[in-house]
Amino acid sequence: IVTSNKSDKTIVVTVQRKFKHPEYSKFVYKTAKYHAHDEKNEAQEGDRVIIIESRPYSKTKTWELLKINK
Repeated sequence: IVTSNKSDKTIVVTVQRKFKHPEYSKFVYKTAKYHAHDEKNEAQEGDRVIIIESRPYSKTKTWELLKINK
């Protein structure tokens, strides 16, 4: 899910995954943020997107927008 599109040609995507804790057998959520390259500035906040790994565009931006699943 896109959480920010304020930068030019860059989006911040938050990925949330759910897994069972190995010791306590309780379901836990973990989130990770990825900076992705958006060449046409087409993704908006709240959009569900698919990103793929790509060449490094900058220090933190090594992902690229593949398509938008609205």
